[in-house]
Amino acid sequence: MRFEWFIAIRYLREGKAQTALVLGGTTVGVAVLIFLTALISGLQRSLVGQTLSAQAHVLVKAPERVARPLPGPDRPADHVEKVPDRIRSIEQWQRVLAVLPAIPGVVAATPTAAGAAFATRGPATKAVTLRGIEPESFSRVIDIVPRMRSGRFALEGAEAIIGSVLASDLGVVVGDKVRLATPEGRGDVFTIAGIFDLGNKEVNARWVFVPLRSAQTLLDVPGGVTTIEVKVAEIFDAERVAREISRRHGLAADSWMELNQQLLIGLRSQSASSWMIQGLVVLAVALGIASVLGVSVIQKSREIGILKATGTSTGMVQRIFLLEGALVGAAGSVLGAGVGSAMAIAFAGLARAPTGEPLFPVDLTPGLYLGAAAVAIVTGTLAAWFPASRAARLEPAEVIRYG
Repeated sequence: MRFEWFIAIRYLREGKAQTALVLGGTTVGVAVLIFLTALISGLQRSLVGQTLSAQAHVLVKAPERVARPLPGPDRPADHVEKVPDRIRSIEQWQRVLAVLPAIPGVVAATPTAAGAAFATRGPATKAVTLRGIEPESFSRVIDIVPRMRSGRFALEGAEAIIGSVLASDLGVVVGDKVRLATPEGRGDVFTIAGIFDLGNKEVNARWVFVPLRSAQTLLDVPGGVTTIEVKVAEIFDAERVAREISRRHGLAADSWMELNQQLLIGLRSQSASSWMIQGLVVLAVALGIASVLGVSVIQKSREIGILKATGTSTGMVQRIFLLEGALVGAAGSVLGAGVGSAMAIAFAGLARAPTGEPLFPVDLTPGLYLGAAAVAIVTGTLAAWFPASRAARLEPAEVIRYG
């Protein structure tokens, strides 16, 4: 095998212009693969992260009430009317909460009691979403502690934690008091213990956290919870976990993917576009390598004939050109990784959000480099297959005489 390596490297050195051309094409191809993949992966990771920063991976609720026939003098016999919706507690939620961690993939779960309410401070009144929680278990599902703008993420007695937009609308700061009341008229006064910013204007303007017991009283679900929020180990495994929860407990379980179908469609469209572009780039690189090596076979046909006449086997000749393709792919992957990484880092630094985070994040991982290198080497080797086969078929007597 050392002989094939020696001849392959020699041929690459002799054809400097051709080698530089095919190496440049491979480098550009790998750079585009790395840049495009890192950019799309980074954007997808950022979008999913922003979505799940204020949302559990799986939301478990009481099953929906089935519509029932409701015939009457003015209605047909088969008239069906949906049962009026109202806040309902999950039956035996403590037992469900205790066994959820046994489901493969579940990392944490927390009970919540949620419903509509009004927040009032002086003349200002805002419609809000009241969320009764247990801060310790809730933090394991949605980590709000790093996103606290002021105060603390803890609830004792009649305390509340609100979003930054709502705090601005009501004109309150930590330590101020605000009245929370439900549409049915149940209400209480709470002290602001903290103000959070989840990077979502709608959430920051509507969410109000209060102790679970307080929410149960205000929402008239004594001792009950309306939802159990679940976190899973792998975010794209949420749909399977949701189906398993529904199967085991007969509850309604919605994954974040089901609740954000438009986002998921967008992510899949981005991935499809990325794969199509990458496929075209790989094809262009393969054609470039094949064409250059094909010309090399024609130029070196006399030398190939002499090699075969002196005892070099057909397989050895074929391996020489396959090694050329693999070497070009390997060298191009190394150079392309550097160029692609530089492009990605430079692009990410073009624009930044007010928080200092890049608007165009990139995801440069070891797996990306290994994948790009494997694609380049395999493409180079396969692209060299036709020129290698042609070189192996050359008849020594003909190419030496007429070459």
